[in-house]
Amino acid sequence: MAGMGPPPSGNARRRNAQIAMTRLPAGGRKGETPRWPLLDDIVTVAKRDMAQRQADELELTLLEPDLAGRARSAAQRKLDAARSTATILDKQIEAQAAIESELWAELWSTPQAVAWERLGWTREVAQYVRWKVKAELGDLDASKEARQLADRLGLSPLAMLRLRWEIAADEVGEQREVRSTRTKKSARDRLKVVDSEAAGGT
Repeated sequence: MAGMGPPPSGNARRRNAQIAMTRLPAGGRKGETPRWPLLDDIVTVAKRDMAQRQADELELTLLEPDLAGRARSAAQRKLDAARSTATILDKQIEAQAAIESELWAELWSTPQAVAWERLGWTREVAQYVRWKVKAELGDLDASKEARQLADRLGLSPLAMLRLRWEIAADEVGEQREVRSTRTKKSARDRLKVVDSEAAGGT
């Protein structure tokens, strides 16, 4: 027909079609927390063990009867440094394990955790936890890795938008709140009637 162009192609329709958002429950994920899938922080554990071995060797060196003067003082300083390093790393490993456990449990109760479970992203979440905790313990390189993984996991509003995730309204909670408000209002109204009757009766 004159004046009409060709019908739009199927590709054009597909380009214009909106991608549906995945709705995640506002109440978060329910159920047990998945088992922690990663090994201990091998690098930190190895550094702790090396420092402890060095301290043990230096203790044996200091037991030698012919060690004296500057050599003994130098060995004692190295021993003190090795002990200090081993202690610090040991405390770091303990703190890291405790914070990882706490953050791991928190994350698996979020709305995003529903999507992670569907996608099988257990190890990815664990890697984020490891980098995030290292960042909190002062590792600047770890903070960069944690930020990148947070984006991939949808842990910010912009990252959720990129993943086409949205948190569904808690309709049950809203209805409960409306009912609670109505109950309070009707109770107040009844109290006013009682007060006015009492006032009229005096």
